[in-house]
Amino acid sequence: MTIGARVLKTGLAVALAVYLSNLLGFSSPIIAAVASIFTIQPSISRSWQQVVDQLQTNLLGAAVALAAVRLFGTTPIAVGLVCILVILISIKLRMESTIGLTLVTVVAVMEANQGGWTFALDRVLMVLTGMAAAFAVNTLIIPPRPRKQFVSQVQEAYNQLSLLLRLAISNEMKEDVHRREKEKLVGILRKLDEAYLLFEEERSLLPKRKVARARQLILSKHLIKALHKGVDLLEVVEEHYFSAADAEMWAKRFDAQIEELAKYHEHILLKLAGKMKPFATIEPEQEREDRLIEQLTNYLHEEHGHNKRLVFVASSMLEYGYHLRRLDKVADQVQQREGAAELSLQ
Repeated sequence: MTIGARVLKTGLAVALAVYLSNLLGFSSPIIAAVASIFTIQPSISRSWQQVVDQLQTNLLGAAVALAAVRLFGTTPIAVGLVCILVILISIKLRMESTIGLTLVTVVAVMEANQGGWTFALDRVLMVLTGMAAAFAVNTLIIPPRPRKQFVSQVQEAYNQLSLLLRLAISNEMKEDVHRREKEKLVGILRKLDEAYLLFEEERSLLPKRKVARARQLILSKHLIKALHKGVDLLEVVEEHYFSAADAEMWAKRFDAQIEELAKYHEHILLKLAGKMKPFATIEPEQEREDRLIEQLTNYLHEEHGHNKRLVFVASSMLEYGYHLRRLDKVADQVQQREGAAELSLQ
């Protein structure tokens, strides 16, 4: 078992929050420690947004709790109703991620009803201490590198996809192994979709960085799209190819075309990693694809379209190839623009 950076930073943030609480003379470090746990996020921009949201909802929660104590007292029913009200307000403000810590503040303020505004302010300061500790740790110690992690996950996803696609037609992989490998691939793609959301939330202050970030965002979108289309092809093969009457007759041709597409996908990733020679030709020959379409069209015409399942497989291959070519063009444009930008800075 390995300890990830986020796990390590959560522990450090809690330790720092407890230390600062003792240093500042707070009665208990629990609220500060809880606040630090909620503030640790997978990106600095999301961590900062969490700080802003937590501050707003905790101030609001403390104010509502104080007002409720004056009006209704601190009976269990009153505490429960105030919690419901605070949850509804947080949802209305679209700050659902802050609900947990805000409820801790509400319960703490209502529980010590004799403290008044002084106690409420003390609890808010505890929350601020925990958030400050977490934000400092998240920013200064092993800061999140979502872009580097994204590139690594794209390569990992391709490796899984390539393995499954290249054995899809031959159907040589054991069923239980195939199922595990496909589940692993789907899990990686889910993480890539989440990483893309993190990229969309990032903010750049410098205009040049904004342009570069926009280019990388477009490239990331096409990288994920190509992987998803590869998975779609895999699923279409599993659903339709083996149910076609003359599947064996087309096995070599379909297998060769999928091999070409997987190889093309690999070469695009190598080019993006800077491992291909300049001006290297990596796009597969269009003639092979055109010849396969022509052969399949003639076959279906002769058979009166009885094996339409093969059309679904061919269509999915064409779509996968189309998105690979789009990715290739976007990759060329991004590399050219970035190269020009680097030359202008020299």
